Amino acid sequence: MIRRLFNNISSQKAVQRKAELYRNLIRHEARIGGQLFGPVAPGGRREFFCLDEHTWVWHEETADKNGQRKSVTTRYDVRPSGVVKSQNGHYQSLTPDEARHLRDAIQTYQKRVKAELYPFAA
Repeated sequence: MIRRLFNNISSQKAVQRKAELYRNLIRHEARIGGQLFGPVAPGGRREFFCLDEHTWVWHEETADKNGQRKSVTTRYDVRPSGVVKSQNGHYQSLTPDEARHLRDAIQTYQKRVKAELYPFAA
């Protein structure tokens, strides 16, 4: 009984460690991705990352002259029929130019993340 309890606790800790590692890696990838689009305004934050095999996220926060925070999150869903972007629950297909820009950003993101975060990955 104690052995089973200990194994369960160890298993839970392993799951928690994996989840924390995953979150930390996503945050690091998001910071790298956010640098692809040039400098961020002082007090701002930008992130671009791959959430899963079908979802890309671009999140940007800025502060206006009065210090009011504004944020925009754009989610790109890769579907068999094409890429759909979502902002504030509003979905629309990408224009050809947007699709090219997203493709270029994804390719650059993948190169930078692999070089900076996973240099020894196959």
